[in-house]
Amino acid sequence: MTENNITEDLRNMALELGVDFISITNKSCFEDSDYTGNRPQDVMDNVQSVIILGVSLPRGTFETLPKGRGEYTNTLMAATTTLRLIAFKIAKLIEKEGYMATIAPSEGSEYGYWYANRETLKADLSFKYAAYRAGVGNFGMNHLLITKDFGPKVRMTAILTDAPLDTEEKTELPFINDACSECMKCIEVCPVDALTSEGVIHREKCAEYMFNVLGGLRCGLCVKVCPLSNF
Repeated sequence: MTENNITEDLRNMALELGVDFISITNKSCFEDSDYTGNRPQDVMDNVQSVIILGVSLPRGTFETLPKGRGEYTNTLMAATTTLRLIAFKIAKLIEKEGYMATIAPSEGSEYGYWYANRETLKADLSFKYAAYRAGVGNFGMNHLLITKDFGPKVRMTAILTDAPLDTEEKTELPFINDACSECMKCIEVCPVDALTSEGVIHREKCAEYMFNVLGGLRCGLCVKVCPLSNF
C-alpha cells in the first residue's frame, strides 16, 4: 500500500469514527522561526507527520457557564476520551502498514496526570499551530484555535508517526483572526486578566485559577463569549 492510500484510509476511518475534522502536517512546520513551542521531533526522533483530530463540542456545554463548570469540564473530558479512542484505532492502522505511531496528550493536565512542562506550561507540541498550518483555522486573542466551522468550541488530539503521509500546508489565513481586532470580549471576560490586548497570555494566571481556585475544573469563559463560536 502506498503512503497516499494510507493517508486516504486513515482519513476515512477517522471521519467514520466521528471526528469533525482531520488535518496532517509535516514535521518541518515545527522548525519554522515563527513557531515558539516544543517540537514533536523532541519526542519521536524519526517523526515525519503529525495528524490532528478534532471534534466540536455541544453548544449546551457553554450555556451554563460559569455555574456549570462541572458539566463543562466533564464534557471536555468526554470529548478527549472520544478522540483518544479514535486516535488509538488510527495508530493501530498505521502500525499495520509497518510504521510507528503514538498519541500525544490533549492538554497539560488530565485524569490526575501532569503532561505539560511545569515551568513553561507548554505541552510537547502545539496542536493549534499544526492545525493552523493545515488551514483548519487561525488564532484568536484568547490564544485558542478559531476553526472555520466551529469557532474555538473544539477539542483536539494528535498522533505522531514516522509514516510520510500526504500533508496539507494551507497557511493563507492570517495568524490572528481578523474579527479579533475589534472584539476583545475574551479579554474583558477573563476573571484573572490572563489575556491582554497586546496578544500576550499569562499562562500561569490561567493555570492557577483552574487548578487551585477552581480545584481542577476548567473555566471556559473566553470560549463562551467568542462571537465566532456561533454554529
